[in-house]
Amino acid sequence: MKANQLFAPTLREIPAEAEIASHQLMLKAGLIQKLAAGVYSYLPVSWRVMKKISEIIREEMDAIDGQELMMPIVHPAEIWQQSGRWDVYGAELWRVKDRHGRDFCLAPTHEEIITDLVKDSIRSYKQLPQRLYQIQTKFRDERRPRFGLMRSREFVMKDMYSFDKDEEGLEVSYRLAYGAYEKIFGRCGLNCRPVEADSGAIGGSGSHEFMALADTGEADILYCEACDYAASTEIASVAALPEADPQTPAELFLKETPNCPTIEDVCRFLNLDIKKSIKAMCYAADGKLVIVFLRGDRRVNEVKLKNSLHCLELEFAPEELLRVGGLVPGYIGAIDIKGISVIADCEVPFISNQVIGGGKHGTHYVNANYGRDYTVETIADIRMVEEGECCPKCGAPLRKARGIEVGQVFKLHTKYSHSMEARFHDIDGQEKEFVMGCYGIGVGRTMAAVIEQNHDEKGIIWPVSIAPYQVVVIPVNDKDQELVQIAQDIYVGLQKKQIETVLDDRKERPGVKFNDADLLGYPLRITIGTKCKETGNAEVKVRSTGEQFDIPLQETVDYVTNWLIKNK
Repeated sequence: MKANQLFAPTLREIPAEAEIASHQLMLKAGLIQKLAAGVYSYLPVSWRVMKKISEIIREEMDAIDGQELMMPIVHPAEIWQQSGRWDVYGAELWRVKDRHGRDFCLAPTHEEIITDLVKDSIRSYKQLPQRLYQIQTKFRDERRPRFGLMRSREFVMKDMYSFDKDEEGLEVSYRLAYGAYEKIFGRCGLNCRPVEADSGAIGGSGSHEFMALADTGEADILYCEACDYAASTEIASVAALPEADPQTPAELFLKETPNCPTIEDVCRFLNLDIKKSIKAMCYAADGKLVIVFLRGDRRVNEVKLKNSLHCLELEFAPEELLRVGGLVPGYIGAIDIKGISVIADCEVPFISNQVIGGGKHGTHYVNANYGRDYTVETIADIRMVEEGECCPKCGAPLRKARGIEVGQVFKLHTKYSHSMEARFHDIDGQEKEFVMGCYGIGVGRTMAAVIEQNHDEKGIIWPVSIAPYQVVVIPVNDKDQELVQIAQDIYVGLQKKQIETVLDDRKERPGVKFNDADLLGYPLRITIGTKCKETGNAEVKVRSTGEQFDIPLQETVDYVTNWLIKNK
């Protein structure tokens, strides 16, 4: 490719909305172009990277007997209604109507479609297992698209679905996919950590996310350095229930606490350790008021809470709902509450002589004790686990890191085969439901995560395996025909070796060419400078390390070829 023809419209000014490195660099380097919020065109340079990532995915999926197919993007509402997800999936499901007023959606995922396909095609256990995958555009109507390709409304995803005859078969498929993912992300040059995760709207039980570690990641993970435990903060569980507080229960009394609307205010006013306080938070779960109690210094884990309440929608309760319940914000307590659903964190019953809301403005109960003074209908693990707490597997302190989710694997079990009546005949002739798994990779997210982990102040640093072009050849003086011809000869020689090469033939200053080479992140840069005629050498520079080598012109093509083989 000649640089003069390369379609990579670079930007001088980065849009203010681009907050993270990958978004900034992809815009600046002309890899993507925004059409609407969360909707981007992939320009030629980025599309070459996307194709290389996709090819790595195909190779590893095929290696575990995956078979590629292609399914429709437009789905009729009826098939999602059959699975029960038409209403469950929520506002992210992009719903549309055809000219006849019939409901459809744009595919965010394909569990329903693949289940419907397989149930009409596979009838015997002899045809199992099946592992079917596609690489295709998906749509999710994100409330707040951000971070470029990290959270967009239209994106490219690989989704594979496994069908087995039993749970043992599912475990085999799951472990094969898990291992393939480790290879895929390793080949893409990513530092990834698999973590236990919530299944979310996909459903089922048993899931791992593959998190590319990055300070700009949108998700927190907790991990243990003493063992292999790692989990997203959405699902990380407490190590064990605390021991009962040995303090003798004291007499309950109501205390005036004027101008203390927060738990911190109350504890300062009473000169009390915040760990002895119980705070209340009010939520609307599918429109129904729910009061949540937890220790004053803890944070609610809304994913755990939503799972415990088995609700579809969860949000902070609006003021009108609090008024209907007769609640006074800042002073809500569990004593004498009636007619309102209440859930408490599993730590609450173990705290003696608590301070808790008095139920009316400017008051709190002191020395409240669970069981003696109040109880609640539900006790559950609904709090965030914090860094430094004990690992639930070995007891060592947990560490925290941030990550970008690039892939996730799920054990669906019979969630979809049951609701959609997808069955096969087993060896005994009996009908049984398929046992399923699903496995997704965000192709664009993977590209963005690679940039997050591989960049500097000059631009992108592509791993050789997915670089759009592996080499750029730069003649420093486009008016010196001898230098131009040397650069042309090396360019042609590399192309004959099937090495993806750009010849920067633009009539630009050398500094501009060098800056663009660094911005676009070519793994190797070959410079044909004025000294070349005197020394007979080309200068080869490694983008990732900054190392430079003088290589005889006649050896340059072979040297570069061998270097790329060793570093791919």
